[in-house]
Amino acid sequence: MAALFPDRRQAGIALAHRLAGLALADPVVLALPRGGVPVAAEVARELRAPLDLLLVRKIGAPMQPELAVAAIVDGAQHDLVIDDETLAWSGATREYVDAEAARQLVEIERRRRLYLGGRAPVEIAGRTAIVVDDGIATGTTVRAALKALRRRRPARLVLAVPVAPREAVAELASEVDQLVCLATPQWFRAVGSHYDDFTQVEDDEVVALLAGA
Repeated sequence: MAALFPDRRQAGIALAHRLAGLALADPVVLALPRGGVPVAAEVARELRAPLDLLLVRKIGAPMQPELAVAAIVDGAQHDLVIDDETLAWSGATREYVDAEAARQLVEIERRRRLYLGGRAPVEIAGRTAIVVDDGIATGTTVRAALKALRRRRPARLVLAVPVAPREAVAELASEVDQLVCLATPQWFRAVGSHYDDFTQVEDDEVVALLAGA
């Protein structure tokens, strides 16, 4: 099966062209690092919008780290979003979540200092917040990020990705005012399988793209 996109930059250009036609008012672009940054940089360039990071860290269940019971999201005030249903049957306690959240906040602060030099998050209240990633697999983490962003009172919340499974798109549509996804392949294995070049994005590339924006 042929890949849908040559690389993240080309996917970002295609996504930017789609978003430019929507005439979104007062946009700010929020990238999910690291893979979402090259995509979001093209969107921000096309829309002439500020580019910021949406730093979110998953909190996995005890003994099942890939099962998200909560997520902590960066911002002027850190937001903890808990999946109460998953928490209930996973065996995790609120004390466990709070302890893990504190640990993940340390990593969030490390990444913000590394990538942005401690720059304060861009204010999104009253603006169109566009969340961009290079693709979505299950949507668990991005769902937490969207819930947290809602609390910051954007005038409009948009999720924009090049590729995602149809099921994830359907589930996430209710979390945003608009969802833009360029492709929803019938057979979805992994985000990277839909790119010719899905080389890992390194820290220095993130720093350079943010500086250029």
